[in-house]
Amino acid sequence: MKQRIFTLRQIIEEGTEALREAGIEEAALDAWYLLEYTTGISRASYYGEPDRELEEGLALQYFGYIERRKERIPLQHITKEQEFMGYPFYVDEHVLIPRQDTETLVEEAVKLIREKGGGRVQVLDMCTGSGCILLSILKMCPEAEGTGCDISKAALAVARKNAGRLDVKAEWVQSDLFTDFVGNNTKFDIIVSNPPYIPTLDIEGLQAEVRFHDPRIALDGGEDGLYFYRKIIKESISHIKTGGSLLFEIGCGQGEDVKALMKGRGYESVEIKKDLSGLDRVATGIYNGGKARKSGFL
Repeated sequence: MKQRIFTLRQIIEEGTEALREAGIEEAALDAWYLLEYTTGISRASYYGEPDRELEEGLALQYFGYIERRKERIPLQHITKEQEFMGYPFYVDEHVLIPRQDTETLVEEAVKLIREKGGGRVQVLDMCTGSGCILLSILKMCPEAEGTGCDISKAALAVARKNAGRLDVKAEWVQSDLFTDFVGNNTKFDIIVSNPPYIPTLDIEGLQAEVRFHDPRIALDGGEDGLYFYRKIIKESISHIKTGGSLLFEIGCGQGEDVKALMKGRGYESVEIKKDLSGLDRVATGIYNGGKARKSGFL
């Protein structure tokens, strides 16, 4: 049987059209990423020789990836990689795919560490997932020391893999929030967390890529989306130094509620930071040593 001849131009055009017909929003971009992933060909190489022939095996492999993307499997689950803070992170179905919005949380944590003059700052990343938050912080602040915690053994395996890829040393703890920290005398200078914060009923309205392929345990924040904020804030006071900082990623519209929760447990100077889109994205506060105020949210 005569082999079909494929050119780079042909397969990128066919791939783009197939994704567009399947309703993929960024069809052209995803088609290109999958071509680059399959062949290793750069954009410069492509534009320099768009009619270059591609062997049939690679072309069929590419179209296989296109079929998977048509099924709403996230691009990152196909390529097994997502860039975050300029670093390449391995991802799979066991972890939340790192998102650019979360970079605001890392930037705020790094700013705090640098304001403290660097040194042996102890950082805890609660609900670490892929480890992208903690590992990015440690790459940018190499003198800091970090611990990542997650309830999922599979997620921690991904985090460890990323630590190895990025050549970063960190401690990893499998625990349901602070449960397994009982009896551990370590207190942290900074606690960061991107906890599940989507209200349970809202999950069904998310994109199929998120709803069906991100782990639900990393999304579901309970009836009002605040379940994990309540628990982490309450339990954090036994594991944070006086004057230490607690930082959360938050959903837009959750700022005032999270702010009240933090103030009610002894956090002061609580601020809500916006992301590049102008949406509330990060809540920060400084622990005052236990001078808590009562709050109806707790």
